[in-house]
Amino acid sequence: MYYGQVEGTGFVSYDKRFGQLYAGHARIERLWTGGRWCEGPAWLAAARCLVWSDIPNNRMMRLVEPSHDVSVFREVSNNSNGNTVDNQGRLITCEHLTRRVTMTNWDGRVVVVAARYQGKRFNSPNDAVVKKDGSIWFTDPAYGIDADYEGDKQEREIDGCYVYRIDPRTREVTAVVTDMVRPNGLAFSPDEEHLYIADTGATHQDNGPRHIRKFKVSSDGASLSGGEVFADSQAGLFDGFRVDTEGRIWTSAGDGVHVYAPDGTLLGKLLVPETVGNVTFGGTKRNRLYICGTTSIYSMFTFATGCKMG
Repeated sequence: MYYGQVEGTGFVSYDKRFGQLYAGHARIERLWTGGRWCEGPAWLAAARCLVWSDIPNNRMMRLVEPSHDVSVFREVSNNSNGNTVDNQGRLITCEHLTRRVTMTNWDGRVVVVAARYQGKRFNSPNDAVVKKDGSIWFTDPAYGIDADYEGDKQEREIDGCYVYRIDPRTREVTAVVTDMVRPNGLAFSPDEEHLYIADTGATHQDNGPRHIRKFKVSSDGASLSGGEVFADSQAGLFDGFRVDTEGRIWTSAGDGVHVYAPDGTLLGKLLVPETVGNVTFGGTKRNRLYICGTTSIYSMFTFATGCKMG
């Protein structure tokens, strides 16, 4: 069911550049509602549909353009969270319940990409991004094993919450960031010279991090350095986010979507009447921003273009 524009949506500008990112008559629309915690949106270009996770309901949903018809994509999703699309158009999924990263092939077969690090099970893979060389980078906080709401309450086998890289040829798993409290959303800059990673450690640590950090990708493309704070959230937490072709970051927050210039300037906000968990660019021109609110899917057309589908 298509719901159209809803109350509580709008725009807040802090920089004149923000107004150049959407048409004056643009509106934020609610396309669907009925979830418990919507997360992990990914655009499947070949099927012209949006797929996302409804984590507590243990299902993945699908919205088809242009009809906006919504149906269940996967009934038992292993409490899936983050999704992305690899360079061949295959779906990459982070699963809380099984504590693994999987790939859905074109024929529908689901195969395990990674489930352990140094012989130990991951905490609960959260969000993932695929680099141009085919490597998969993902975050592994413990939200899926902290309680039974988004998975099964279990003990950690790995002491910390790390960010990992999966080698595209050997499938070897390497820890690339080990000093975060709760690493969450992540995305590469358009030139892949930097990796941005959100830390939502404030959920489990007094005065903990609620920011996005910026890392330098090494010349070998397989390791990181730096890690300075790029932006601090002033409204809830930064969770999932995407980067457009001009290097701007479109990030989830407690009051909607915050848009940052590459230099860290907050350009403006897209106000949404629910806490936002994640976003992605989709549509045939990659200029439609899809927004996962707590219970609903929102969208708006922009003058920006997502730097990658999914």
